[in-house]
Amino acid sequence: MSDYTATIAWERDGAAFTDNRYSRGHRWLFDGGVEVPGSSSPHSVPVPMSVAAAVDPEEAFVAAVSSCHMLWFLSIAAKRGHVVDSYRDEAVGAMGRSPKGKIVVATVRLRPLVSFSGARQPARDEINALHQEAHETCYIANSITTEVICEPVYAEMVP
Repeated sequence: MSDYTATIAWERDGAAFTDNRYSRGHRWLFDGGVEVPGSSSPHSVPVPMSVAAAVDPEEAFVAAVSSCHMLWFLSIAAKRGHVVDSYRDEAVGAMGRSPKGKIVVATVRLRPLVSFSGARQPARDEINALHQEAHETCYIANSITTEVICEPVYAEMVP
């Protein structure tokens, strides 16, 4: 099996610390050279201790679930002979409480809008089946206890 790595780096930069008013801003460094600014969520820790423009762990979690689902969907669609022109998912994670009373990302709602071209246009039931297979195959979805709900969006539904 493969190992996946990320380096998370934070520095106090001379700020007070024990008053709990230190910056939660930090960096995520990945092996390909990408650096992403990270922070706590402003929903959890108010600005200016949080950096609103940075990615917080909850957003990253939702993005990871959505990205994994999309990558599997594209792979499965290609193997079935469908030509996907675009894929856009405005995914939403909702906080809640676990059965043990802990605050968790309770649900991730995927709302993928997929555009196809070519002679083989899948019907809605086939698109739904592609999404179901992608969900069942996604490594991230298989690694979590959060409920993942996939609600495909169709062009006529978009305002």
